[in-house]
Amino acid sequence: MKKHEKGLSAWQLTMLALGTVIGGSFFLGSSVAINSAGPSIIIAYILSGILVYFILFALSEMTVHNPDSGSFRTFATEAYGEGTGFVVGWVYWTGMVLAMSSEATAVSILVREWFPNISISWLGFFIIIGVTLLNLLGASMLSKLESGLAAVKVLTIASFIILALLLIIGFLPGTPRVGIGALQNEQLFPRGITGLAGSMLIVMFAYAGFEVIGLAASEAENPRETIPKAIKYTVLCLLGFYIISVALLLPLIPTNSLTSDTSPMVAALNNWGITWAGNVINIVLITAILSTMLAAMFGLGRMMRSLADEGHAPSWVKDKTDVPYRGILFSGFGMLLGLGFGLLLPKVYLFLISSGGFALLFTYVIIMATHIRYRKKHGCPEADDKCRLGGYPYSSLFVLICLIVAIVSMPFVPGQESGLIAGIIMVAFYTISYVIMKYSRKIHANNMIRYRTQVSTEFSKELTKDKNDKKNVDNNNE
Repeated sequence: MKKHEKGLSAWQLTMLALGTVIGGSFFLGSSVAINSAGPSIIIAYILSGILVYFILFALSEMTVHNPDSGSFRTFATEAYGEGTGFVVGWVYWTGMVLAMSSEATAVSILVREWFPNISISWLGFFIIIGVTLLNLLGASMLSKLESGLAAVKVLTIASFIILALLLIIGFLPGTPRVGIGALQNEQLFPRGITGLAGSMLIVMFAYAGFEVIGLAASEAENPRETIPKAIKYTVLCLLGFYIISVALLLPLIPTNSLTSDTSPMVAALNNWGITWAGNVINIVLITAILSTMLAAMFGLGRMMRSLADEGHAPSWVKDKTDVPYRGILFSGFGMLLGLGFGLLLPKVYLFLISSGGFALLFTYVIIMATHIRYRKKHGCPEADDKCRLGGYPYSSLFVLICLIVAIVSMPFVPGQESGLIAGIIMVAFYTISYVIMKYSRKIHANNMIRYRTQVSTEFSKELTKDKNDKKNVDNNNE
């Protein structure tokens, strides 16, 4: 791929990351986490934020060293061999494709509330086609669009923070002063430590998607400077917005009244008579999901290009242009298949899409395990290096253990048991696929060696025969 004269800036990468991360998991899915943990949800968001910080800076060190479009897949290949890179690349791609096809269905359902006569299948089809075509415009155009969509989400969270703060201190006309409100009757751990542990998994999913920074590194302007800055901005924005908004939400509504059917922000504002919030949040939720799909497709196209370059994907997916058109189109086709599968076999599809969370946690485990091997091989970066991860090896080992515990804990979180099972099946499937592919290549290589040896032998025989014939002719002439 040819190099860009001017690539993505730190701020564009940050908005791309925020576009991926801030989605339905926060605006809607956080209700379940808050209900489970109660006020201790703040601890969950802080701890998860710390984990994200370490994962991102571990990824940053390796990305600055090698800003390849395959990102963590390429690093895993260098650290643990071709098989690990093959499996993590395809597990990530499959998990994200299934998750994004389900997001297309979610957007279709939300849009149908205003246009009830439109088919969900057709809406989902056009949404996926639109997201795919927009990605074909390239990184620069997409980053501008993502910046706009991410700004809508950020402004919505900022607006909620302002409204919640005005309600709490009593400066909102027509409403009483809330003060500590619902927190008066709340326990810090209403369901004990298990409630907090269960919420941690859901909160980690609310942070998921930040790895797109690594996948975009090959198209960044001066990756050594840009990547660390983008990571710092992303972590600060996420921690600030998530923690402040959830902290201000807690006095507005009892945590045990929140359900997965309603956004916690909508429920909190409705509880104090601000009923117009529902429609606004619905519009923002649609924007948030579309933004997530756009940014996810960006990463999927680059991942597919990386797999194809290594010979781990169909050869016709490979291209050498700045924009991985074939990888994007292939990923879009995968999403359409996922959408169709969901409409035809919804029960099986729900089982499969639950593997999306596993795919992300599995990817983060590989990133941290790869970072440990990377440090052993290359040592600690220079003291003035801006992407240095402190506390190694304890920080890397701590995050790795936490991620493994999160995966093992999936069966204890309602709805996540099937995700663990589907994820294990997916890893096993791609591991077997790699073994078969490698065995087939070995057989093909042996056959080629045999064929070349046979051709060489026959050629030598023919050459010897020709020499003998010529010698005989010369003898006869004498």
